[in-house]
Amino acid sequence: ELQQKVEETEVLRMELQMLETERVRLSLVEEKLLDVLQLLQQLRDLNISKRALGKILLSTLESCRDPQPGKAQLFEVLDTLQQELAACELLHKQPMEQAQSPRALSNALVISC
Repeated sequence: ELQQKVEETEVLRMELQMLETERVRLSLVEEKLLDVLQLLQQLRDLNISKRALGKILLSTLESCRDPQPGKAQLFEVLDTLQQELAACELLHKQPMEQAQSPRALSNALVISC
């Protein structure tokens, strides 16, 4: 009976470790998604065309077509999209103070497809 309790404890410990790992992964995805949404909000405020935004999205999806080994595909797509959006020329044409200030997502971001 004691051996069974030890085995159950070990199984529970492993499950807890897996849950913690998943929590950290989801937290990283959430942070990256927030970054992407903030960049989209900035670009919307700068009146980026739907065509330009579509090109950025298609470029991102094309570059993530073959997932890199050992990297979660969802995070890879979000990371690449964040880099593509951050490299957008419109963001670099605005005054540096405005580009560097973090923006709160106080209003809803509406994206029409």
